[in-house]
Amino acid sequence: MAWHALTQSWAIPAALFGVIWGIFGGALPGISPSIAMALLLPFTYGMQPVVAVVMLAAVYVGAEYGGSIPAILIRTPGTNAAAATTIDGYEMNRQGRAGLALGISLSCGLIGGLFGLLMLIVMTEPLARVALAFTPPAYFALGVLGLSVIASLSGGSLLKGLIAGVVGFMVATVGTDPVSGVPRFTFGEPDLLTGIRPILVMVGLFAVSEMLIQVTEPDWTKTEQSGMRLEFPDWKLWKRLVPGQAIGCAIGTFEGVTPGAGGTVAAFMTYNEAKRWSKHPEEFGKGSPEGVAAPECANNVVTGSALVPLLSLGIPGSNSAAVLLGGFLIHGLSPGPMLFERTPDVVYGLYGGLLVANALMFIVGLIILPPCLWLVNRPKPYLIAFILALIFAGVFSIHQSMFDIGLVLGFGLLGYAMRHLDLPFLPMVLGVVLGHMVESNYRRSLVLSGGDHTIFLQDPVSLGLLIASIALMSYTIVRERRAAKQTAGVT
Repeated sequence: MAWHALTQSWAIPAALFGVIWGIFGGALPGISPSIAMALLLPFTYGMQPVVAVVMLAAVYVGAEYGGSIPAILIRTPGTNAAAATTIDGYEMNRQGRAGLALGISLSCGLIGGLFGLLMLIVMTEPLARVALAFTPPAYFALGVLGLSVIASLSGGSLLKGLIAGVVGFMVATVGTDPVSGVPRFTFGEPDLLTGIRPILVMVGLFAVSEMLIQVTEPDWTKTEQSGMRLEFPDWKLWKRLVPGQAIGCAIGTFEGVTPGAGGTVAAFMTYNEAKRWSKHPEEFGKGSPEGVAAPECANNVVTGSALVPLLSLGIPGSNSAAVLLGGFLIHGLSPGPMLFERTPDVVYGLYGGLLVANALMFIVGLIILPPCLWLVNRPKPYLIAFILALIFAGVFSIHQSMFDIGLVLGFGLLGYAMRHLDLPFLPMVLGVVLGHMVESNYRRSLVLSGGDHTIFLQDPVSLGLLIASIALMSYTIVRERRAAKQTAGVT
């Protein structure tokens, strides 16, 4: 039925266009997958429902992968989820292994996308029941679990990691109060009423701060010619990458099917767990291939698993799934259990479209990457100017706002200062991404319980996640103390 739905319409050409547009949008700093999809949403009015849904889903697939290209080549996460790829991907580029990093990203993205599609097809109904069990206390506990990763991302100093995390939380509180609706920390600026979008923070911290650092340093080392060719892992390296990909598939499935979590949380948690279980944890942050494979696999799994609650319950699992929900509603389709009975051709067409989109992502990626590799060997002043122009163009295109560009420059200066103070970026990014979810669900839970904090212990899902958070933090602290003692003993 899926093949019939695809071949009896313009769905396959629409999927090709969607993948190309998605990769372009994901690679352009400031254009998230949801924004890339939203830009095409008005053009779907006159399309058949299957064609419109497949094209929007293909944009989602392409954009999640496309974000890794600038993350590896210019230390600019094109999407929120690609921030985790930046850590080791950019280091591999600096070591002359850009081609291998991009090859790992492309191949692991394909595997993650196909696994996410498999989860969407096989486990939609049972996983939807799990998502339905999530109450505000459970969402709060889920955010706490994500924040517990800060202990492992603090660069050897838990205090500095906590400082950076608190700064991220402070940024997340800017805007309108989620419960009372009162403006907070907006200083009378209307542009701050909706808060500060995480992508602006990430582009400023990672990209602009890097450009500020680069203008004060000598010209960067050019990529070796051997690194200018797109490379894929050999069998020996592939076996090393398998555990990280397995972790990415598991976490990506869980985070995708949990409404509100999404690829960013999945990528960071997968990076942390891949480092924990790796046989070479000391290489993480210094150009580890596993540090690229694991988060890329995870965030591409989410492109399928995030659609599970959308199709079965009408609950979008991510911002991009929410845009796809809009695509359904435009054509008079209501996602939910009745969708499978009333319009099965749309559902099966979506399944087939996702399969085609992942295959096209791999093919289009092979074509796009060589020019990207060539680009990194251009003279440094030209490349810095091009990168800054790309950043500002992408940021401005979101809402045509000069205020957004000012925010990006401000966070670039903050990132520059954090580099000199040796404060890690990743805890701050997690604080920004998870801050709203933690605060809003914490306060909603207290409203429901009349101020009784035991509600977090009465909810079984919340209790389980909080226990897991405590166990994760305790394990990380004990492990770091042991490592510190061993280092002191050696010296």
